[in-house]
Amino acid sequence: MILHCAYEELMAIDTGIERILEAGRGGVAAPPDVLPDLESLAPRLTGDLSIDTLEDQVSVQRALEFLLAEARGRTDEFILDESPAAESAIRSYFEYAHVLVVLDRIRLMGNEMRALIELMTGQPPTDEAARRFAFDD
Repeated sequence: MILHCAYEELMAIDTGIERILEAGRGGVAAPPDVLPDLESLAPRLTGDLSIDTLEDQVSVQRALEFLLAEARGRTDEFILDESPAAESAIRSYFEYAHVLVVLDRIRLMGNEMRALIELMTGQPPTDEAARRFAFDD
């Protein structure tokens, strides 16, 4: 399945991942269970994302959920430390908003994938089904 992303959305996600990974080089910026998701998503941010399995969808969703929480925290900090109208607060808000809309689309995609797997197997998706069932573009 293809997850369509606008250029601005991809740049917001890329900026967030880069910031988190850079912070991790000097300390711990992301939980160890999310780091592989962020690292695997980063090189894919060249255009629309091809999501082949439910397992892949879950990984992308986990990365975006972490990015969203981080972006919201940054936005809150800029607003409280500077001003709601500060350029840094506005830039941070747009990054947050772009990640939010992509996260919403990946969640909807996951719901569709789960429904299709359940329809085909007659039961909720298992970890094995999440890896095994491939969704073509």
